[in-house]
Order: sequence, then structure tokens, then C-alpha cells
Amino acid sequence: MSDFNSAINEDEMCEMKPVSYVSRDGMKIEGYLTLPLKMKAENLPVVVLPHDGPVARDIWGYNPEVQFLANRGYAVFQVNYRGSTGYGKAFMAAGFKEWGCKIQHDINDGVKWLISKKIADPKRIGIYGTGFGGYIALNGLYSENKTYACGASNSAVINLFTYLKSIPPFLKPKLQMYYEVIGNPLTDVDKMRQSSPLFQVDRIEKPLFIAQNTKDPNINAGETIQFVKNLQKRNISVTYLENDGDPFYSKNDEGRQKLYTALESFLEVNLKKK
Repeated sequence: MSDFNSAINEDEMCEMKPVSYVSRDGMKIEGYLTLPLKMKAENLPVVVLPHDGPVARDIWGYNPEVQFLANRGYAVFQVNYRGSTGYGKAFMAAGFKEWGCKIQHDINDGVKWLISKKIADPKRIGIYGTGFGGYIALNGLYSENKTYACGASNSAVINLFTYLKSIPPFLKPKLQMYYEVIGNPLTDVDKMRQSSPLFQVDRIEKPLFIAQNTKDPNINAGETIQFVKNLQKRNISVTYLENDGDPFYSKNDEGRQKLYTALESFLEVNLKKK
């Protein structure tokens, strides 16, 4: 009912359109596609932008990250994969304990749909996210490693076991719910390990951009640094950026600018110049 931000020029914004497709197991998946201004929806470089979670969703409306990427010439693909809210209890429950599995399939199937529509250039598709979105991005590089040319994450969850241990005391009464959604560290050990990027370093082959907020209570900064070192030992190209400020929607303009300048350069090299 009011002006969101008077500094935003509507004429420079890219249109966000709802899309839908059917996943490999027959489930209808919905999301949004934002195309760069004045460019044909044909053979475009694409950035897949999975949302944070574990229980959340993308909505239609102004998203500064989406507009930033579209402004730089990328089609931006957002997927409300199974487990997302807003589509009913059954749809949300279908994502329980499917992190790294069917949730990843939903996103990868969406990418295949973009390729079949000739919107995406199959050789220029990257995936980027924050938090659980970053976790999904890292998973994408080894779950079906021929799908993406590169991956990027910001404060990503790289170890599901560590994430569950980091749940603060005031949320402990909901711990069983987290076990139902993500996995039980006592009974789902093998599945959680296979779905944790930290333990799957040997399966990652594509260039990576990894940023982490060392003040984020949901991640272990030491594990992320070790993850980066293990990748570098295998001669995987890794761009590492560390900050001690807040994530995207903060007042830390300097840190935000540093993050997106580095991300823009990374995508330029690994998507646009291919």
C-alpha cells in the first residue's frame, strides 16, 4: 500500500513470471522465472536460486538478489521444491528427509525443463543460494554433476549433523520436528552423511564460490575452511570470501557490496565467458 523503495526505478526491473513443470516422479512443481530486460528467452545463461529453509518458499514480488542477477544478464530460476510452504501439508511433508534427494531432483528437473524450452544454454547454468539454499547449491554439484557449470553459496549449511547441533536452546522443544524434516542424526546417519557436502568433497568437480558469515550461528566456520582446503587439495577452483557482518538484508553496505562484487566476477568468468 506504499512505495517499497523510492530509489528503485520500475522501468529497470525485470519481470518475474510464475512457471510450473512436472518432476520425474510426477509431482507438480511451481516457481518463478525472471528474464533479463530486452533479451530473448533463448539460450540464456541461468542462475538457479534455491530459497533458504528448511521450511520456507519463494514468493512473487521484488527480490533484490533476483534483480541484481537479472540485471547482469542472467535468467534467474527460483523453485518451490517439495518441502516448501504454501502448497498444502502433503506437499510440505513430501520434502521431509529428502534434503539432497528428491528436493534436489525437483530443482534439477526444473533445469531440464528450461533446457527443453530452449530458454537455458545447457553449458551456462550455475546454482547459487544462501543458508539451506547454499546447501542445495553445493549438493547440486555432485548429485547430478553434469547439470551445472559452477556453484556458489553464502553461509551454506555444509554438514547436517553440525547444523542440528547448532539449534539454540529455545528451539530444543522443536528438535523432533527438525529430525522429521531434515533427518535423525542417530538413525539416518548414512543418508545425512551422503547429503552433507562436507563429506562429499571427492565428488565435486566444478568451480565454486564460497562465502561465509563467521557470525552465523547455524554454521561452523572451521568446517567451511576445511571444506575449502580439501577442495583446493584436489585442484578444484575455489573463490573463498569471509565476512563477519550480517547476511543480505542487513545495513552492512560494505560487506554486501564486497560479496556481490565477488559473486558477479565469479559468474562472469564461469557462465558468461563459456
